[in-house]
Amino acid sequence: MTVGALLAELHRRDIGVWLEGENLRCSAPAGALTPELTADLRQRKRELVELLRSLESAESQARAVVPLQPLGTRTPIFGVPGHNGDVFCYRTLARRLGNDQPFFGLQPPGSDGHAEPLRNIEQLAAYFAEQIRIVRPAGPYILTGFCAGGTVAFELARQLQQSGAVVEFVAMFTAPYPDAFRKWPKFRAWVAERFRHHRAMLAALPWRARARYIGERFLALRARRAAAPVEPVDPVMIRRARVEHATILGLRVYTPRPFEGRLRLFTPDDAQRSPSHTMMRWRNMVRDTVEYPGPSGGIGDAMLLEPQVDFTARRFEECRAGCAAVTPDTAGATSRSTAAPRAPLPGSAAS
Repeated sequence: MTVGALLAELHRRDIGVWLEGENLRCSAPAGALTPELTADLRQRKRELVELLRSLESAESQARAVVPLQPLGTRTPIFGVPGHNGDVFCYRTLARRLGNDQPFFGLQPPGSDGHAEPLRNIEQLAAYFAEQIRIVRPAGPYILTGFCAGGTVAFELARQLQQSGAVVEFVAMFTAPYPDAFRKWPKFRAWVAERFRHHRAMLAALPWRARARYIGERFLALRARRAAAPVEPVDPVMIRRARVEHATILGLRVYTPRPFEGRLRLFTPDDAQRSPSHTMMRWRNMVRDTVEYPGPSGGIGDAMLLEPQVDFTARRFEECRAGCAAVTPDTAGATSRSTAAPRAPLPGSAAS
C-alpha cells in the first residue's frame, strides 16, 4: 500500500496521525486499527514522518491555505470564500466530493488577525497565487469562488495562467459580476428583491388585511431605524467584518479582463440563467463558459449547505467530467470548447 493510499484509508476510518517531536503518534476509534493497518504503519513510518514534516513546513509558510480535505490523487481544488473570508463555507462540499479529492480553502489576510485585509483584488489574487505555489508548486489547479469570492477566483486564475500554470477550470457558485457590489446597483437590486417579496405577500392576502400588512411593515421599518446598531463583540466576527468591508471596497473598483480558460457558472436555479442576470455578464469575459443551474427554487446562500449541497456536488462532478473530456493543448486553453461558440473577446489580445 502506497503512503497516499494508506493516508486515505486512515482518514476513511477516522484514524488520526501526527508528529510529536521525532515520533509518529496516532489515535483511532475502537476496532478501527486492524493488524494489517498496524503493520502498514510500521512499514511506512519513515515515509509518513517525512511527508508530515514537509506538510508542517508548508503549512507554516502558507497561512492562507486551509486543508479542508488534503488527501487524494485528483487535481486539487482551491476555493475562495465569500466576502467575509470564511473558508469553512466549503467544508460540506469538500466532504461530498470524497476522499480522493483534495480541497483547500483560501483564507484572505486579516482573517486570523496576523495581517491587514487587502482592498485590492489584484493584490489579493497575487497573494493567493503565491500561497498556492508554496503548497503545490506545479499545477494543474481547479479554482472555485463563492459569491464575492468568484471575482477573486477569476483574477487568481488569470494570474496563475499568465505565470504558465494550468488552470483546468474556474467554478463560480452564485457569484455576481463585480459591479453588482457598487452602491447604486446593490441598492437597486435590494429594492427590486424587496418589492417582489412584498408584492407576493400582498397578493396572497385578502383586501382587508393588506392595509394592516403595510402598516406593520412601516412600523417595523421605523423601529429598525430607531434601534442602535449592534456592534460585534466576538473577535472572530470583528475580523470577518473588516475582511468583508475591505473585499467589497476592492470589488467596487475592480474591472475584469478577458480570461483564456474555462469558466463554469453554478446558478442557484434555472431562472438565474437569464441574460439580464448579473452572473451571466461573466460570459462576456470568457469564450468557454457553461452554466450549471441548481434545483427549482434553489437559493444562492444555500448552495453549499444541506440539503442543496448534494445537488451542487453532483453538478460539480458533471462539470469535472465534462472538462476532463476536453484535451488541454496549452496552459489554460482547450482544443475544443464545451460551450457554444462566441464572438472574439474585446481586448483579449492584451490579456
